[in-house]
Amino acid sequence: MKIYNTLTNSLEEFKPISDDLVKIYVCGPTVYNYIHIGNTRPIVVFDTLARFLMHKGYKLKFVQNFTDIDDKIIKKANEMNISIEEVTKKYINAFIEDTNNLNLIKDVIRPKVTENLSEIIEMIQKLIDNGYAYKKENDILFSIDKFKNYGKLSNQKLDELNKGVRIDLTDKENEKDFVLWKGKKENEPYYDSPFSKGRPGWHIECSAMINRYLGENIDIHAGGQDLIFPHHENEIAQSVCSTNEKSFFVKYWMHNAYITLNNEKMSKSTGNFLLLHDVLKEFSGEVVRYFILTSHYRKAQNFSKEELIIAKKTVFNIKKQIAKFNNETENNSSLVEEVIKDFETEFNKALEDDLNTPKALASISKAIKSGNKLLSENEKINLRPLGQRLVYYIENVLGVKLDKEIEMNNNEILNILLEVRQKLRDEKNYNLSDYIRDRLKEIDIDINDKK
Repeated sequence: MKIYNTLTNSLEEFKPISDDLVKIYVCGPTVYNYIHIGNTRPIVVFDTLARFLMHKGYKLKFVQNFTDIDDKIIKKANEMNISIEEVTKKYINAFIEDTNNLNLIKDVIRPKVTENLSEIIEMIQKLIDNGYAYKKENDILFSIDKFKNYGKLSNQKLDELNKGVRIDLTDKENEKDFVLWKGKKENEPYYDSPFSKGRPGWHIECSAMINRYLGENIDIHAGGQDLIFPHHENEIAQSVCSTNEKSFFVKYWMHNAYITLNNEKMSKSTGNFLLLHDVLKEFSGEVVRYFILTSHYRKAQNFSKEELIIAKKTVFNIKKQIAKFNNETENNSSLVEEVIKDFETEFNKALEDDLNTPKALASISKAIKSGNKLLSENEKINLRPLGQRLVYYIENVLGVKLDKEIEMNNNEILNILLEVRQKLRDEKNYNLSDYIRDRLKEIDIDINDKK
C-alpha cells in the first residue's frame, strides 16, 4: 500500500512501526459550533483509511480529540451567556449525534483537552528544561530558532521565516515563536500550573494527547491541509524537542484538500460554510459519505446540492442492482467467481494507491455491470456471492450503509403517493384517493384528512 506523505512530498510504501498495530491520530473539532461539511471530509476520509487498514488485517489504535478550551469557545459562551462547559457539552453531543449518521468505526479514543492538562503541563516543563521554551511575563513560548528542522513539514526554511523579523527583547525572541501556555486574562477561565494561572495553547494540546494515548512515535497523523502550518509544524517541534530530538514523532503525514462551497474554501470565520447538521435534514449520512468518497482526498471537492442528489440516486441504484443478485438459484458458475476476483483485485488496488476511493467506486460499478451481463445471458445464474461481496466492501470498507438509504427512498415514495392522492382529491376523484388511503392503512400508515 502506498500513501502520500506530506513530510516528503512523495508516495511512500506504507510500513507501520509495528507489524500488526497501526497508531493513527486525526485532529478533531474545536467544539463551539456544529461541524461544517469541510470538517466532515477528514472525518470520513480517515475513517475509510482506518476501515481499509483493518480489512488488510491490521489492529488499530485511533485517536481523534475534542478541543474544549479555546478563544472561540470563550467567545461563544459570552455570546450565549452560558458557561464554557455548557457550550462544549452541547457541541460535543451534537458532533456525536451528527457523525453517528456517517457510520464511523466505534473504537475511536476521543479525549478532551481539559482531561489532559497535567500531561500538557508536563510536556511544557520538559520543553523549558530542554532549552526550547522560555517565559515572557505569564506566557510560555516555544523558540523556533532552537529547532533546526522547523519548517520541514510545510516546506519553509527557518531563515526565510526569519526575514524581516524585528527582535524586541520586551516581547517574543522571534515573532514566529508560538504560545505553549497563555497567562490568564480577565473574565477568562484558567488553570493552575507551575508557570502561571492560565490555559494551554492550541498546538501543545495535540502533542500531549498523542504522547499520552499513542506514545512518542506514531504511524499516521492526519487532518485538513489548512493544519499543515502552523499547527502540525508546531506539533512536530514540541513533540520532538520534548524528547531531546530522539523521536521522529510521525512516520506518515496525510492531509486532505478542502471542500469548497461556491468554489471558495469553507470557513466559519468568513461565513462561507454549510453545517453537516443542516445537510442531514435533507440527505442521509450514507449519501454524504458517498459524496465525499467520489473525489480523491487530496483533490479539492466542490459541494453542491446537485452533487448530493446525484450521490443519492447512485446509492439507491447500487442497492437496487445488488438486490437483483439475491436470487435463490443454485446454478453456480465459475464466471461469477471471475467477476468477484476481478472486482476485489481492482477495489483493493485502488485503495492501496493512496486511498483512491473514486477508482474503488468505479470498480463497484464495473462489477455490477458484469453481473447484469451474466444475468441477461443466463437468468438462472447464481449471483448471490457477487452481491454479498459487494455489500461487504461497500458497507465494511467504504462505510456506506445501504439499508438506511433504501428506507429514506421508501419515505420519498410515500410522499409521492400522498401528493398523488391530494391531486386526486383536488380533482374530486374520491374513489381512487380513498383506495390509496385504505391500502396505506393496511400497512399501519393512517392518514387523517380532517383540517
